[in-house]
Amino acid sequence: MFIGEFKHTIDDKGRVSLPSKFRAALASGCVVTRGLDRCLWVYPKDEWQNLAEKIASLPITQKNARSFSRLMLAGATDTNPDRVGRVNLPAYLRDYADLKKDVVVVGIYNRIEIWPIDSWQNFKKEMEENSSEVAENLSEIGF
Repeated sequence: MFIGEFKHTIDDKGRVSLPSKFRAALASGCVVTRGLDRCLWVYPKDEWQNLAEKIASLPITQKNARSFSRLMLAGATDTNPDRVGRVNLPAYLRDYADLKKDVVVVGIYNRIEIWPIDSWQNFKKEMEENSSEVAENLSEIGF
């Protein structure tokens, strides 16, 4: 389980160090892909397999399903953390999420998100201001 938020820096080679508490779950490799909200999503291989199977089962006759499949699968890359826990973020993924130097690595239960620090701060502020409304909307779906 991934939880918490951690500030990190992308090095000149496009690598970011993942928090030490996340590394054991990623020891056998991970997949980095475009996430929603213009951040990157990092999945352990087994979680990625589960998600990819769900995406592959979407009806290809529906435009939204095809678009979502392309967003998630075409942009995905396999990677393995190095001995100090760094993963390589290809330029096209850094460009997608507008990642420059300072980032926030966020644990979201079964995935990790990587955000530009300013975007994460803006998102948190908005969520904190609207948390009651968000919670009310979640009750409509049975939460």
